[in-house]
Amino acid sequence: MTGMKKENNLFATVLQSKITRWVVVGACILAACLALFAKPLSTVLLKRIINHRLAGLAYPFEDGLHAGLCGTGSPLADIKRAGPSIAVVAGKHLYIVDVGDGSTRNIALMGFQTGKIDAILLTHFHSDHITGLGEIMLQRWASGSNKTPLDVFGPDGVETVVQGFNAAFSLDTNYRVALHGSEAVPPSGAGGIARSFKLGPEEDASVVIINRDGVKITAFKVDHRPVVPAVGYRFDYKGRSLVISGDTVYSESLLKHSEGVDMLFHEVMSPWMVKMIHDQAHMSPVSSLKRVTADILRYHASPEDTARIAGKAGVDHLVLYHIIPPLPSPLLNNLFLGDAKKYYKGPITMGVDGMLFSLPADSGEINQKKLLK
Repeated sequence: MTGMKKENNLFATVLQSKITRWVVVGACILAACLALFAKPLSTVLLKRIINHRLAGLAYPFEDGLHAGLCGTGSPLADIKRAGPSIAVVAGKHLYIVDVGDGSTRNIALMGFQTGKIDAILLTHFHSDHITGLGEIMLQRWASGSNKTPLDVFGPDGVETVVQGFNAAFSLDTNYRVALHGSEAVPPSGAGGIARSFKLGPEEDASVVIINRDGVKITAFKVDHRPVVPAVGYRFDYKGRSLVISGDTVYSESLLKHSEGVDMLFHEVMSPWMVKMIHDQAHMSPVSSLKRVTADILRYHASPEDTARIAGKAGVDHLVLYHIIPPLPSPLLNNLFLGDAKKYYKGPITMGVDGMLFSLPADSGEINQKKLLK
């Protein structure tokens, strides 16, 4: 028996040694193959990724109104939300309402073709609504080889804003023309041109700023004092309509111009959550936080305010954006909304970057999907 055990042990040792040798040989062959074919395989994979990404840059929009949330945040830092910006497709036209920090990337990632932007519409001139203006003007010019500047609509003061960004980007414009040539980036198309509009003295004053190809865009006063002027926008196209509030408290003008619309996109702030931050502001190294969190309570709408507007106006769907303060988890959404559902019985959506709402022409449908994962 002892002899058999020794033979078995010897056989096992030899077998293990051969297996080990073959494993080592196999690993060497695999490593050699990877070294030999790594670049061709990586190139094929990279090419497929590039093709997939480029193919997704032009999202297909059916005839109707479409609103994409390219930024749903506020000046308070939020890793999940860019600064406020909403892209609106109306028929064959593309408009961008406000261009907050980081929103330009989302605009492209969501499949909106920056080279085909018809106009930028600014609600007011707070920094968090205009920070991305220079970049979006650049993207529209360079990606579309446009020969005319981008139209930038806004109330009185928009000239100052556009001139400032044009000046800041003037050196960059020269660099790009020198590198790419005037055919790819025509010098005449760089930057933007201000399209100012005036509103009457009435609290609910409005003016139609665009009316073409069945698309009507109306600018109207909202209340964001001491920021004056401040406006919201209403879009009408082929029996569908939507309103974007801009920054405002509860506003009778906003109520009037939202009557009967399919969708209302309203800024929102939770007063009690902001007050919690205010009460703990002494713990922050930011010396101005206590003053800022006290002041912002005076010129933003609460969830209940937005719900009252939507309910009285007979809005079909309420979407909240420009979320203040940032929410670390969607589990807090119901707490944030407070008593809003008492005042509005329709659907309320807490906006997230990448959401797209589609209103097909001459129908009552409202479709929703997510373009950013």
